[in-house]
Amino acid sequence: MRKKILITGASGFVGYHLVQAASEAGLEVHAAVRKTSDVSEIKSFVDRFVYPDFKNKDSLLELLELEQYAYIVHAAAMTRAKNELDLVEVNVGYSECLADAVFESNIPLERFVFISSLAAIGPVAYDAPAINEQNDYHPVTAYGRSKVLAEKMLDKYVDNKLSIIRPTAVYGPKEKDLFVLFKTLNTGLDAYIGKSPQKLTFVFVKDLVNAILNACFLDKGGKKVYNITDGLVYDRYEMATIFKKYTAKSLYRLHLPLRLVRGVAQAMDLAYKKSKSIPVLYPERLNELTAASWACDISSSIKNIQYRPIYDLDAGLKVTIQWYRDHKWLK
Repeated sequence: MRKKILITGASGFVGYHLVQAASEAGLEVHAAVRKTSDVSEIKSFVDRFVYPDFKNKDSLLELLELEQYAYIVHAAAMTRAKNELDLVEVNVGYSECLADAVFESNIPLERFVFISSLAAIGPVAYDAPAINEQNDYHPVTAYGRSKVLAEKMLDKYVDNKLSIIRPTAVYGPKEKDLFVLFKTLNTGLDAYIGKSPQKLTFVFVKDLVNAILNACFLDKGGKKVYNITDGLVYDRYEMATIFKKYTAKSLYRLHLPLRLVRGVAQAMDLAYKKSKSIPVLYPERLNELTAASWACDISSSIKNIQYRPIYDLDAGLKVTIQWYRDHKWLK
């Protein structure tokens, strides 16, 4: 009999790749999605779709005990919102309700994996040591702050079968946030905010998914935390350099003054005040975009869950750019 895995956020970018990998690993995959979610691209990897109410612990307990999951991966999250309280409700409140149900239920649980973010730790100074799992929390966005609260909430389960995964910037086929940058590069514009050097980190989605499943299969004992990157550090120009390599685009490099960009971000924030939409650029977003260093030490994940990233930025972008072209996202 195949072991069962419950994956929340299954219709999202990471969720798409995770349900595929879990199915290929021989698991019975149950995907937690909203009833309005488009599941057409994942249905071939999913054995059952479920529609949990993350505000109702009793209904969650009923689902968990009915299905007897061995693994639960909570990847569902809200990354940005008009109101920070909405982020807290989803990223903390929903996660707490699920975690309470998981650890109160009578199921053959081997691992509960919570997907957090390196945004919870936040960036460090350019000359600071690489971020590790012992760094203090210094988030610079509302999303990061919500993930801090979620991680602190999970402290009550320190002795339980819990793994927390903190990925850095994730990219790959189907990703939409970094894709905004690729669309800009595709026009020939290679723009930067200011001229200060930066240390950036990335992780290809398939490597992240492998880390998540390794945590399911290999982590033992109580609560563990892992920061996840591809193990390398890049300067601020590397992504554009690789993009140019695989597209043969002529790029015009432009450095914009921070004061100017901040003014534009404030204007966009004001313009979207009464809209349900959130602008691509907003004041707090600049805290991440201009951060000095996201350099990260992944030795703990290498040692404890045998994480071995396969894709550096060059290899990952080659696959990603080709996918965007094949699916007409880029021309």
